[in-house]
Amino acid sequence: MNSRMLTRTPSGLYTNMIRTAVFAAACLFAAAGASAQGTPAAGSSATNKLGVIDVRTSIVSTAEGKQASAELQSQFASRQVELENLNKQVSDLRQRLQASQGKLSPDEEARLTQQGQRLAAQLERKQTEYQEDVNAAQGEVIDRIGRKLVDVLDRYARENGYVAIFDSSAQNAPILYKSTQIDVTQDIVRLYDQAYPVKAAAATTTPAQPKPAAKPPAQQQQPPPAQKPQQ
Repeated sequence: MNSRMLTRTPSGLYTNMIRTAVFAAACLFAAAGASAQGTPAAGSSATNKLGVIDVRTSIVSTAEGKQASAELQSQFASRQVELENLNKQVSDLRQRLQASQGKLSPDEEARLTQQGQRLAAQLERKQTEYQEDVNAAQGEVIDRIGRKLVDVLDRYARENGYVAIFDSSAQNAPILYKSTQIDVTQDIVRLYDQAYPVKAAAATTTPAQPKPAAKPPAQQQQPPPAQKPQQ
């Protein structure tokens, strides 16, 4: 699992992103209708101002999204290692059986075959559980960030006179061309980070070096004892 966990989009994550995109589009169209109704100057530039945003890119590009990706990587790292080790055991056992065909006793071959079947079943079960948990955790992150992203986008659209902003990352999005001049993705990411700053990870701070212990005060050198005169 790499550090861009949120950008690795299995089917469950695609579904959550699409839901977020649809929700965003619905809110934007509602806001656009309200804006159009409240615009007194018909035909002005504010009544036909359109924008485009890549919701998926916006979510994973925010500071919160990047931090969540690192946290998910750390959260599931041990389970992925477990799956990799279990998969290696299954692969090694399969190769051993293939290389030992005709050389093992029937009892030994049956024992190894049953062992491989048990490991394969265990691997499949753990992989299914792992994927379900990953999808659920990713979906929670996407939904959490997506809801706040919609709020930022709604405020941005109203303040800048947009009548509609389309999501270019939505499935079957009816966008064949978009100009970089109407793409608001980076603007929304910047505004989101300003509205929802993330706390810096404590691990990234350099620990303060301990101060050297103060040297003890120099002791005053005592004069040598006076020698007695020889008799």
